[in-house]
Amino acid sequence: MRTIFQPGDVKHFTRHVRAEDCAAFDSGRVHPVYATFALGRDAEWCCRLFVLEMKTEEEEGIGTMLTVEHLSPALQGSEVHFTATITALQGNEIICSYEAHVGNRLIARGTQAQKILLKEKLERRFAAL
Repeated sequence: MRTIFQPGDVKHFTRHVRAEDCAAFDSGRVHPVYATFALGRDAEWCCRLFVLEMKTEEEEGIGTMLTVEHLSPALQGSEVHFTATITALQGNEIICSYEAHVGNRLIARGTQAQKILLKEKLERRFAAL
């Protein structure tokens, strides 16, 4: 694992809300706004941008925690800007806070954590399940 970031470092990601990002379940589409589960996926991706630069070829990241406080809707077609900030580095774990905005409106915030492990170790763990 490369130690190239420190607490306070920031990454950004932008999502244009697509139809497949809107709230829908087995019973059908709920409404044309960004689903909480899609928002969580994109928040995790924004935080993973750190991991992509930190891991070596023999390593991979795995999520260990995600919180989503969904504060305001984002309509299909909206541009959602994510900002992830490292709050802590604990051994091989990267802990981030994130915010998501549409324009100046905060639509979500939360935390996300990932560990960087050897791919071989992950494969052994998965095989043992």
